[in-house]
Amino acid sequence: MPRSFANYMRSFWNLNMNNKKLFDTLYKDFLSPENLANISSDKTYEEMTLMLDSYEENKELYIPENIVYDYYKGDFETFLKAVREVDESWADIYKPTDRIYCGFCGGRVVSFCMIEDMEMYEEDGITYKVGGPGCVGTIPEFRKKGIGLKMIDKATVILKELGYDISYVHYTGVAPWYSKLGYKTVLKWNKEGKWESVRG
Repeated sequence: MPRSFANYMRSFWNLNMNNKKLFDTLYKDFLSPENLANISSDKTYEEMTLMLDSYEENKELYIPENIVYDYYKGDFETFLKAVREVDESWADIYKPTDRIYCGFCGGRVVSFCMIEDMEMYEEDGITYKVGGPGCVGTIPEFRKKGIGLKMIDKATVILKELGYDISYVHYTGVAPWYSKLGYKTVLKWNKEGKWESVRG
């Protein structure tokens, strides 16, 4: 199948994709009672996707002075200090082998995410390569400056360049933030295991 036609079909099927099947493929048993018991908040969380075939870096996003973006190549324990400023539990999730992408100010990590490789997903004869940004954070003193959003913009471009078809955001409570880049909610769920599939 020609690549252009394949991309067209992917875009078409994304509007009609079985979102719960996609979720279960990527995060099998995530909504099990055992997992949900570890979620403390009663808020609703969202799963989001973005088809990458036509994604381009958003040149209009503001980048504060002295902020540069790149993969993290330094000491891992130093990186974890920044992670702990955002969420202590994430220090157990990040591994030295992860693809870690950051915003730096004067060489200091001020914003970070991992660029995850997820499952290959097949539906209606079309195979999708799925990846996405995970454990996204900005340390408190650098928030509200647009640093994190630009980092995710650049990470999304990287996913496209690496040949991914879908960028997937899992377990987020800040869907309006991701939607600024074109990510769309495909599934909502809560601690009680109630879920709602959202059509594009």
